[in-house]
Amino acid sequence: MLQKIALGAERLLITGASGGVGLAAVQLAKRRGAHVTAMTSTDKAAAVRATGADETLGRGDPLERGAFDAVVDVVAGPRWPEMIDALERGGRCVTAGAIAGPIVELDVRTLYLRGLTLFGSTFQPDSIFEDLIGYIERGEIRPCIAQAFDLCEIHQAQMVFLDKRHVGKIVLRVAR
Repeated sequence: MLQKIALGAERLLITGASGGVGLAAVQLAKRRGAHVTAMTSTDKAAAVRATGADETLGRGDPLERGAFDAVVDVVAGPRWPEMIDALERGGRCVTAGAIAGPIVELDVRTLYLRGLTLFGSTFQPDSIFEDLIGYIERGEIRPCIAQAFDLCEIHQAQMVFLDKRHVGKIVLRVAR
């Protein structure tokens, strides 16, 4: 996602920052020199700051117009138009999730009058994964695992996931 928007040492907003993808984005953005503002619930803010976020915003906190050069969004939903408005002229937004809802509103005039660029992100080239493994091996970033479950405990894992109190990824172990 960060490569798609060519993120540098810029002001970045990351939504869904307490999840596995969000926490990885925080660490990877800091590695690139970005000033990271992470959107998360207040009870998870300290954990997100501990992974490198410069500051946090609550999920319902107002977003200042033009406050960010880029947005990494894994949430979408009803606040999506506010995230777009929070972009500076010429800003970029990359989206790879819609946990808050897949249908969003966009005033197309905002897109073209402010020269914004929108990206979707799903598939990545192999080089991205190879780079990521290298960063982990060198200790430059660390995977954030909230809890691990054996595959036979998948129901319990799903309940923990739905409870939404975890920070990081929930992992399933598969016996060999």
